[in-house]
Amino acid sequence: MSTQRINTKPAIQYPRWKFSPALTQAVQATLQDWQAGNKMAHLWRGDASLWTGDDENKWIGWLGMVEEQLASLKQFDDVAKDAVKAGFTHALLLGMGGSSLCPEVLKITYGKQPGHPEMHVLDSTDPAQIKSIESQVDLARTLCIVASKSGSTLEPNIFKQYFFDRMQQTVGKEKAGEHFIAITDPGSKMQQVAEGDGFRKIFFGLASIGGRYSALSNFGMVPAAIMGLDLSKFLDRTSEMVQACKPEVPVDQNPGAILGAILGTLGNLGRNKVTIITSTGIHDLGAWLEQLIAESTGKIGKGLIPVDRESLGAPEVYSNDRVFVHLRLADEPDTAQKQKLDMLQSAGHPVVEIELADKYDLGQEFFRWEIATAVAGSILKINPFNQPDVEASKIVTRQLTEAYEKSGKLPEESPLFEEGGIKLFTDDRNAANLSNSVGADRSLTGFLRAHLNQLTSGDYFALLGFIEMNSTHEEALQSMRHAVRDTKHVATCLGFGPRFLHSTGQAYKGGPNTGVFLQITCDDANDLAVPGQKYTFGTVKAAQARGDFQVLVDRKRRALRVHLAKDLQAGLENLGRAVVNALSEIPNRR
Repeated sequence: MSTQRINTKPAIQYPRWKFSPALTQAVQATLQDWQAGNKMAHLWRGDASLWTGDDENKWIGWLGMVEEQLASLKQFDDVAKDAVKAGFTHALLLGMGGSSLCPEVLKITYGKQPGHPEMHVLDSTDPAQIKSIESQVDLARTLCIVASKSGSTLEPNIFKQYFFDRMQQTVGKEKAGEHFIAITDPGSKMQQVAEGDGFRKIFFGLASIGGRYSALSNFGMVPAAIMGLDLSKFLDRTSEMVQACKPEVPVDQNPGAILGAILGTLGNLGRNKVTIITSTGIHDLGAWLEQLIAESTGKIGKGLIPVDRESLGAPEVYSNDRVFVHLRLADEPDTAQKQKLDMLQSAGHPVVEIELADKYDLGQEFFRWEIATAVAGSILKINPFNQPDVEASKIVTRQLTEAYEKSGKLPEESPLFEEGGIKLFTDDRNAANLSNSVGADRSLTGFLRAHLNQLTSGDYFALLGFIEMNSTHEEALQSMRHAVRDTKHVATCLGFGPRFLHSTGQAYKGGPNTGVFLQITCDDANDLAVPGQKYTFGTVKAAQARGDFQVLVDRKRRALRVHLAKDLQAGLENLGRAVVNALSEIPNRR
């Protein structure tokens, strides 16, 4: 084994990596190529030929955003003071994907700041989750932040409709608008809505910044200011990373370029399952990284598959398709976690270590990973700024909701199989394959066995739950994913819908056809009306699940949907037992 360590500036934490000689040589060759070709200068100029020669030059506004925000600190100070002066005790971010993930990371990482509103984030159409969020806030003292770049995204629009209606009921029609601000691109439909409804304030994004690269723009920094973060400190720290990633810095000393070269090079060599390991204090950073990596690189049959929240196992449960990235807080040492990673490294798995001095280095990681993802995209020869398969899923969802508005129902479906209140659905091609494999054992366990038996070396398993995202449900799904990982020795992913549709969903549908998908839907115990629409939130969630599944099977993915009844807890327990039983009869495949 050979070791590469670059650390020339104490203020910046450089990646530390230890790979096999062959992988080390490959990464060093990439770094040399980028230096010789002056490619970081091409990146900062937005030279589209660095990627695919498409429209990449239109999407690089994020490169200069930190400097712009440092010059605009007063606007953040003003909105923070205004929220406190108005007596708001809660802030509720209504968004999806790039508009919600950064505020969620900030909320979970920093918690409530004394004297400032407590931040809450809603990015789910699940009726139970919406009611759960609503129960956590005092609407009369809540500032709602509607975040939508285009202003036409379905979820933020119906979230706004619901909470504006609830706010009118709570504080009166005349005062409801004072409880709302919007973050949107200039000229969007959301700007028109905000102006028409008398919103307290409108903040604008830049059209040259895509949603997943918008963390350091107003979409991330306005919520950060309202929740009381020290943005002067946060952005000053981040600026250090920006300077370290500039094109005049040698590539082998550029912290973003180094990480991007590692991810892109190893991805091309088959180590395309980027497994994110974090300190507990920054654990939600993985959710933001999932979107950035998957939505940026997972397309045209290529891409990196991010693996978040998968617990560390023994070296023997991993195949040779992994690269582990360990993001750790210097002030939060975890000896057990470090020992497990050392064991993986000793067993030949590539491990990258990135240390954060403290939580205020989080902005540095936002920018480092944005640079790294753009670099990796070039190495993978893809456009890291578009998301064609996310759009495909939205189109099918829109068709289903429009059909519901006309007929009052979604199209009828016929299950492939039903047992004990659990129904299985898939398309004709997958149904034929499963029926041929299941043989005489036409049971829930038998069909799950046939489905999971499709997993082979280099594949990954994705568990996609269109259910309320809470600790109880996550624990049940985590148990299933780890059972699959430990038995099949494949990477596993876990996503809650519909939020993952604007994140990892791009890679699942547009990336390499190496995924085996198990989608979970349910009957809602209690539905929730969308003001001004015939459809309900439950209808929207069902349409989103169906739309996602339709695009998966259109892309010839190996996908199976499990539909549970209203007693969701009992359904998850039954499903969990069936998964374990199915795996107990599946031989390991290495």
